[in-house]
Amino acid sequence: MNSIPQHIAIIMDGNGRWAQKRHMPRTVGHAKGAAGVRDLVEFCAHKGVKYLTLFAFSTENWSRPEEEVSTLMSLFLQYLEKELRNLSQAGVRLQVIGDVTGFAQELQDRIAEAVEATAGNDVIVLTVAANYGGQWDIVQAVQSWQALHPHTDARSLTQEQLAQFLSTAHMPDPDLLIRTGGEQRISNFLLWQLAYGELYFTDVLWPEFDAAQLALALEWYGTRQRRFGRVATET
Repeated sequence: MNSIPQHIAIIMDGNGRWAQKRHMPRTVGHAKGAAGVRDLVEFCAHKGVKYLTLFAFSTENWSRPEEEVSTLMSLFLQYLEKELRNLSQAGVRLQVIGDVTGFAQELQDRIAEAVEATAGNDVIVLTVAANYGGQWDIVQAVQSWQALHPHTDARSLTQEQLAQFLSTAHMPDPDLLIRTGGEQRISNFLLWQLAYGELYFTDVLWPEFDAAQLALALEWYGTRQRRFGRVATET
């Protein structure tokens, strides 16, 4: 039996379909999905989870309809403005990974302010992956390493060295990945970091994924025997 995972990563899928099933615009689903994040963060903190990483916006999401992308950007900005005080009071440290230079300057400024304002908190680290892609992460890590070692042959680069240049270098790899919405793929999310993560897929759409659903995922995780390539332990 596993203990509570130290790091949970979530692909928040199904917002648009949740709204469409109710004959509402997809943007309503995104707003509904964002509204439930605080409860899940608080639940994780209460359970002793130290890191929660949410896939909010991928590098591929720019290809979505302009109105939907605009809504996602607005929701991100609103979340930072409305939830910052609550996050800070709850001891949440906010981090954002991804190429934030692709966002409007106002959003970049709010991100920087929120990260700075919560930097001293230590109850749980909430990481938002925004304009993020796993392939991008690996490429930028290689480029960053090469920039610091311009005269070093890349054949000498080790896995441990490269990991230090990933956007998640400051945290442990995810123990558990949860994807809502029924799809069973990781969609370019934390490709390197999920090498040995346990993968939990649920048909529940993200706006309906609450603390009770997260508890089910944790119960499932508790049944997994994590071997990391080793032989199974006899019980």
